[in-house]
Formats: sequence, C-alpha cells, structure tokens
Amino acid sequence: MIERAHVLICSGSMCVSRGAKSLRSEFEEHLTRLGIRDEIKLVNTGCVGLCEQGPFVIIYPEGVFYALVKNKDIKTICEEHLYKGRIVEKLVFDEAMTDEKEIKAFDEIKFYSKQTRVALRNCGLINPDDIEEYIARDGYRGLGKALLEMTPLEVIEEMQASGLRGRGGGGFPTGLKWKFAYQNESDQKFVICNADEGDPGAFMDRALLEGDPHAVLEGLMIAGYAIGADKGYIYVRIEYPTAIEKLKIAISQAKELGLLGKNIFGSGFDFDIEIRLGAGAFVCGEETALIASIEGGRGMSRNKPPFPAAKGLWGKPTIINNVETLANVSAILYIGAKEFAKIGTEKSKGTKVFSLGGNIKNAGLVEVPMGTTLREVIYEIGGGIPQNKQLKAVQTGGPSGGAIPESLLDMPIEYETLVEAGSMMGSGGMVVIDEDNCMVDICRFYLEFTVDESCGKCTPCREGTKKMYEMLEIISSGEGTLEDIDRLEKLAKMVKSSSLCGLGQAAPNPILSMLEHFREEFEAHVVDKRCPGGVCKPLIHLEITKDCIGCTKCATNCPVDCISGSIKQLHEIDTSACIKCGICKNICPVDAIISV
Repeated sequence: MIERAHVLICSGSMCVSRGAKSLRSEFEEHLTRLGIRDEIKLVNTGCVGLCEQGPFVIIYPEGVFYALVKNKDIKTICEEHLYKGRIVEKLVFDEAMTDEKEIKAFDEIKFYSKQTRVALRNCGLINPDDIEEYIARDGYRGLGKALLEMTPLEVIEEMQASGLRGRGGGGFPTGLKWKFAYQNESDQKFVICNADEGDPGAFMDRALLEGDPHAVLEGLMIAGYAIGADKGYIYVRIEYPTAIEKLKIAISQAKELGLLGKNIFGSGFDFDIEIRLGAGAFVCGEETALIASIEGGRGMSRNKPPFPAAKGLWGKPTIINNVETLANVSAILYIGAKEFAKIGTEKSKGTKVFSLGGNIKNAGLVEVPMGTTLREVIYEIGGGIPQNKQLKAVQTGGPSGGAIPESLLDMPIEYETLVEAGSMMGSGGMVVIDEDNCMVDICRFYLEFTVDESCGKCTPCREGTKKMYEMLEIISSGEGTLEDIDRLEKLAKMVKSSSLCGLGQAAPNPILSMLEHFREEFEAHVVDKRCPGGVCKPLIHLEITKDCIGCTKCATNCPVDCISGSIKQLHEIDTSACIKCGICKNICPVDAIISV
C-alpha cells in the first residue's frame, strides 16, 4: 500500500532530550484510533539541524514544518492535519509560513536558505535504519562507480581534483593523503574512520553517524579501494551509544545486501568494517594516539615521521579520515569532482558542517559553502544574539582554536583565513560569545579541559598546560600582575612550539588569540581589579542603583538573605554576606542591580 502522507519525526539527540522519543508512540495511538494508520508512514530521522526549535515533525507531501512539538500536540496534528487535511497553524515554525499563510519550501526557510547540504544531504530526510531509503537517494552509486568504472589511481585523482581537505582539523588534502598510502607497498593496508569527536560543544560527527551512517560506510569503502586496503575500522567514542547502534545496523544491512564483504558489486573487491570503541579521551582524536588505542595500548601520541600513510596501524600503511570527510567522499564520487569543486573558494573547496552554539538564537547544526562569512552564519542563519546583546567574539576550533573578534566577522570561512585570524577550522565547533562573557574565564575553561585531556607523554604539554591554567586562575582572581600576563604569553608560545602532538601544540591557541584580540580584558583583571564580563566572582561587586523600584524580587530570591529593604523603597546589599551568585541581577525587572 502506498501511504498518502509521510510523517518525519526528528530523532536527533537534542530532540530526543526534549521528548521526541515518545512522539512516535503518540502518533501510533492516535492514527490507529482514527483508523488511518495504514495511510500514514512514520519515519524517525536523524538531526534536522535547527535544534533550538526541536522537537520537529515534518509532514509531506505539503512539507509542513511543525516545531517545539510536545506529546499533547500529536492528537491535534492527527485529527486536524492528517485526518481532516487542515494544517495546525499555531504549531508551524514561524519562519516556515508566509504572511499569506502559505507553506515555504524547506530551502526557503531562513535557517536553511544559506546552507548547502552535501555531507548532511540525507540527515533529517531518511530513516537511518533503512538502507533502502539511502539507496533510493543514490546511496552506494559512488561506490559502484568507483569499483566498476575506475581504477584506484583514478579514484585518487578524482579526489585530488575535487580539492577536498580533511574536515577533522588540519585540513590536509584528502587525495594526497590517499596517494601516499597507495604508493607504499605492503601486504596489508588499513583505513580508519576517526569518529572520536571530543571538542566541547561539537556534535557534527555524532549527528552524521546517527542520521546517515551509510554515507560514512560508503566513503570508508571507497577510501579502502583507492589505497588497496581490505579492512576498515570506525573508532567511535563510547559516549555515542545511538551512533554506535546506527552503525551496527548499517553494517549488518550492507553485508546482507552484498554491499560490504566479499566481491562487492562483482568487482573482486573485498572489504570488511569493524567498530572499535574509544573511552572518550580527547587525545585519541590525534591519529597516532588513535592508532595506539586500536592496537590495545594507551592512547598516546607518537613521533612523526613516519606518518601513518607509511607506517600506521600495526606498522602497515594506514589512512585516517574523519566522519565528515568520508561523508563528502561518497558524494564526490557520485556528483563528480568538478561539481564539488564549484562549491567554496579557490583554496577551500566544498562545504563545512558546524555545530553552532553559545549565545545564539538558532543553535544547531549548519552546513555552509566555504567562503561564507562568519556574519552570515551568526546573523542570517543563527538569527543573531538573544536579547540583542553585543557580540564579542566567535570561538572556532574548540579548545585547539581561537577567538575571532567582532571586527573580523566579514572574513570568509576558509582554512587559511581562520589561521590568519589566530584560530583554525578544527572539526567544526563554533561558539558565539557575547558581552556578558569573560575572555579570561573562557581561556581558563579551555585550559582546564586540555589539562584533563593531556596524555602526559611530553613535558611541555603535561606541565605547560597545567602551569598556564594556574596562571589564568591567578589573573581571574585579581591577584595577577602585568608581568604575569607577559609570562603567560611567553609560556604559551613555548608550549605551542615544543609539544609532541597536535593537542599540546594547539592547547595555547585560545590564550594566544585572546591576548592578541582582547588583551585589555586581561589587563583589566590585574590593573583595575575588574572583570568586564562580570563573570570572575572575586572581582564582582554588586550594587543596587537608585533605579530600584522596591519590588522585593531580589530580596525574595537571594539564597543568603543579604538584601534588605521595604516595598517601594531603595534596597541594599550586604556585600560582606553576598556570594555573588548574580540571581538578583538577573531577576531585577528594571536592571537596577549592576556589577561595579
């Protein structure tokens, strides 16, 4: 039976955390009650991207985009939309409907109109547990083309022509990496999918694995064919149970259809994939540490050279690509290198997926052509800063990246331009920082992370990151001096130049970029004994101004009862008892409480 309507239920992790898991059973119940269950197809999809407005339900053929859907809304959607054919306007996402009450196409919604979805092409549109849906959207055609129409070297040349660079951080040309492994003779070679996504706030790879696992498997197999490998590993952190489950299902289905295993497509090419679980160490995102972990050792970096393409897993030639890179590979083989290379800029081809977070209205998953400006991402896609607050900076590259100030927002997103600005592309975390954030405190947060995640093998990283963290603690407490800032900068440069691996070399980046662009904030902490963002508690002094209307909200909500005053009278804070929690400041209806 052909269903007359498809109901797509976003089952990305954010929507699930907001209650999407039970939406399907609600649909089942009400559709059955109405006697139309057989007419409606229910599809649990991966992440739609606009996480801030989830859970989402999208109904085709109309393409109606329902947002912030709750269990109690399903009865109305079933009875009105699916039974009577009347769209429930009050539940439609505001930007998905015109002023004339007409439904906009998916790519006409502002959040998506600037995006080009290559890696995310199937996320939110297909059931990731059904290989038939992937195949229906041209899945495995790229693999078929590679195996039946191209030699391994031609596949590598196609990848080089596409201009694809690694999406995991460094941006090394993917085709060139493959060529190195191809040229190294060996009785055994390996390909590894790096799914050890560890940046705080980053969830691009998790969303891809949960929403379109076959795209990654296909890319992994194409890579294996190109370099002469018959074995692939997916190294995924154990904190991603849904992604692991989706991968297991996808591998099983691919094997069942003969798309994975022996003599794929009758080409004589054999390939097998094994999942290896990581314990969640950030350092295992570094390729030699990842290899050590797969081999059963502790995740610690090794000296390079030799590079993995020459001597990698168990001493054999190995290439390592991350999840997003491999999702692009399968698309490139299908659409062709020329079409892919039309997207982006001269040196940065294609698109980049970002997990857009921090102080932004439309937090979520976005994919934009290289060359898109940061301003377009933040204001046209992300919707700007909540409460129209002033943007201070954008952190790209997570704990290995840097903060880009507001003055550089019109800079195009490219590998080189981000480095020139003191940051890096990284794997795709993009955190928006507004006027209420403290740059010293953000530096301290990232350094605390790298101190915890350092493997401890080399002294500059092990000791240097800890010392930098301690110096930031002193500065944020107001006990530092200008000389401390100079010493911090000098130490950061030393750690960057002398650490063994990428984790240690990039750990000082947040400090160096913030000192370059926001040095006055550091100086305010040690000279004026003031935190401009009002974040560092030792430097916060709350004061009630004459604007106080005596509503008593501050006194009522103070957890330590240190605010006194009568109704309609100016209130007062006992600063000796104040714990500087900021509740009074946040709750004041007339902004009469300020930090001084």
